[in-house]
Amino acid sequence: MASVVLVTGVSRYLGGRVAVRLSQHPDIERVVGVDVIPPPHDIGTTEFVRADIRNPMIGRIIEQTGVDTVVHMNVIATPTFAGGRTSQKEINVIGTMQLLAACQKAPSVTRLVVKSSAAVYGSSAKDPAMFTEGMTAREMPRTGFGKDSVEVEGYVRGLSRRRPDTAICMLRFANIIGPGIRTSMTDYFALPVLPAPMGHVARMQFVHEDDAVDVLVQATLGDVAGIVNIAGDGVMTVGQAAGLLRRPLVPLPSFAAGPVGSVIKRSGAADFSPDQVRFLSYGRGLDTTAMREVLGFEPRYTTREAFEDLVRSLRGQSARGLEAS
Repeated sequence: MASVVLVTGVSRYLGGRVAVRLSQHPDIERVVGVDVIPPPHDIGTTEFVRADIRNPMIGRIIEQTGVDTVVHMNVIATPTFAGGRTSQKEINVIGTMQLLAACQKAPSVTRLVVKSSAAVYGSSAKDPAMFTEGMTAREMPRTGFGKDSVEVEGYVRGLSRRRPDTAICMLRFANIIGPGIRTSMTDYFALPVLPAPMGHVARMQFVHEDDAVDVLVQATLGDVAGIVNIAGDGVMTVGQAAGLLRRPLVPLPSFAAGPVGSVIKRSGAADFSPDQVRFLSYGRGLDTTAMREVLGFEPRYTTREAFEDLVRSLRGQSARGLEAS
C-alpha cells in the first residue's frame, strides 16, 4: 500500500483531481504534488512543491520526502498547452528521463504508475479491430504526442529492467473527455463545424474524466503491474458524434485536411495536428479485457455516455455564451 505519494503534473486538471483523491485516502500519510506553476485549483491537503521534472532537483525532492509511490501524469498531449511543440517534447521526454533517473536512484520508490496513451498504437488502415496490450503499432507514430508516448514507454521499460524491485503499472488511455477537462479532442468537438477526412468511418473510444481519475487512484493504491488499456465500452464514429452535437460534418479530401488543419491550429480554436487527422481517418480500438480481469476496473461510463456528458457541457457553454452576449 502506498504511504508517501508523489504526483507530477499536479497543476493540470487530472493531476489535481488525482492528488485530491489520494490525499483523502486514510492509508496514505502524505501526498506531494510537483509542477512548474502553482495549481489554479484546490488540491486538498496535497503539499505543493514548485519544481520542474526536467531538473535533477526532482531527485532531491523524492529523497527528502521519502516517496514510495510515483504517479507520473505530466505527459502533455497538446503542444498549445505546453507552450509549443519544442517545450511539449522536452517536458514529455526529457522530463520523464529525469524523473525515472531519480526513481532509479531512490531505494524508497517501490511503485510507479504512468499515465500513458493509446496514441502509442498509432492510427492506420492496417490496424486490427482491437489492440491488445501485447500488440505494437502497424505504423509507428513519427511525430507529435504519439512519438513522445512511444519514447516515454521505452524509458519506463528501461527502468523496469534496471529496478526489477519496482512495480510499474502503465495505463494506456483512450481519449479522455468530460465536462471539466480540455484536450485536443474536446477542442475539436467544440468547433461550430467538424472537418473530417473524406471517405473514412473512423471508430473512436473515449474515457470519461471521472473514470480516468478513478482508475489512476485504483492503480496507485493497488499492486497490479504491467500495461493496461483503459477505455469505455463501445465505439462511436465521427458522424455519430456530429449527430449528437447537432453540428455539420464537413468532409475534406486528403489533400485539404493538412492545410485546413493548419488554419484551425493557427486560429487557436483546436490543435488539428497530423496525428489527429490520422485518428479521425482511421480511428483506434482497444481491447479492455485486462482492465477488467487483471486490474479489476469497471468504468462507470460507456464511450457514448462519456461523449453525451461532453455534449451537455458544450451546450451549456454555448447557452452561457449567448446569455453573456
